[in-house]
Amino acid sequence: MSAELWQRRIDALGQFRVQNPERPELTKDDEHHLRTVLRAKSGEEIVVTNGEGSWSLCEVTDTGITRVTPVATDPATEETVLYLVPLKGDRSEWVVAKATELGVSRIVPLMSSRIAVKFKGDVRDKILSRWRRIAAESCGQCRRTYDVEIDEPVQISDVPVNVCVADFAGESDWSGVRGVAIGPEGGWAPEEWGPERRKLGLGPTVLRGDTAGVVAASLLAYGAGDWGFTLKSRPNG
Repeated sequence: MSAELWQRRIDALGQFRVQNPERPELTKDDEHHLRTVLRAKSGEEIVVTNGEGSWSLCEVTDTGITRVTPVATDPATEETVLYLVPLKGDRSEWVVAKATELGVSRIVPLMSSRIAVKFKGDVRDKILSRWRRIAAESCGQCRRTYDVEIDEPVQISDVPVNVCVADFAGESDWSGVRGVAIGPEGGWAPEEWGPERRKLGLGPTVLRGDTAGVVAASLLAYGAGDWGFTLKSRPNG
């Protein structure tokens, strides 16, 4: 990708999800957001993506949008997974937004014995729906072209053995780490993780749950190599 095209992508008015970047059509809601909220003018550019890596630039017209660049596909990065125990208030939503910006591939709600929020029935469904909406909006804001997956909740017993656990006394080497679990406000219960589970530290201070989530997302991206990017995805000037 040329530096000029990369800059156009960054400078675009916004990014929108479409079915086919080759023949892009905005939904009614996105059309309203583009015209009413962003107050788009004819001639301005937006990015469209299918959420599977393919994207193109489009020009806003009086009646719609017109594709003005060939469809390109960003290279996929290593999958990174954040297991997140739902937090009080809107703290989890903040973590979802920032983890998306930082490059986490998948976020999995984790059911800990010390979870401090109600996460059942309609409340659970509403929270998951909101997480997914926030992740989608954050993808557009940071120009990610691969959707962030928000999984269904899992129990600690279902977490794969290769997933590490954030722990104050954990080790500091995050190289090659692809998955980590972040605990609830009250910390993990003693019996929740066996001694064989690898523990990773998040620094020398005790962090709140939302801060821990963002720090872990940053370290996951860093540990994946080149801050979650491959060299081929960087502009080459």
